[in-house]
Amino acid sequence: MSPLFIKNMTFKEKVNLLLTEALVEKPSLFLIDLTITDAFKVIITLDDDNGVVLQDCIDISRAIDASLDREEQDYSMEVASAGVSSPLKKIRQYKKNIGRTLIVKTNTENIEAELVEANDDFVILSWKAREPKKIGKGKETVEKTLQIPYADIKEAIVTVTF
Repeated sequence: MSPLFIKNMTFKEKVNLLLTEALVEKPSLFLIDLTITDAFKVIITLDDDNGVVLQDCIDISRAIDASLDREEQDYSMEVASAGVSSPLKKIRQYKKNIGRTLIVKTNTENIEAELVEANDDFVILSWKAREPKKIGKGKETVEKTLQIPYADIKEAIVTVTF
């Protein structure tokens, strides 16, 4: 990339380009969110197929910081991993959490279930429910599964069990 081309870019375009280049060097890392405030605070949220470690955040921060000029634009930067209680935003996050329990909110219901499949179009959830017996009195435990397109998911959070 020519220095003149970079010089004519906005601050946000420069950060975005540098971040993209830094992530190419670490293919298991992926971007969840990039925010640049009016006060030029750069907030980068990352995830990793195997979990983000502190060194990943440091490496990404340094890769971007090394190519920006604070004399040209003063800024602050925060690079962090998606928190445990952060909602899933990317399909890749669903795929890496197969086998874990999620709380999924749709327009019509909230479901706590195991994520058994995640592809590019939908997720499949599985859980046990107590329902009235088909014959006789009382309830029985039944295995339920549900396929939900990503467009129907308002929020999904991985539950943490200790």
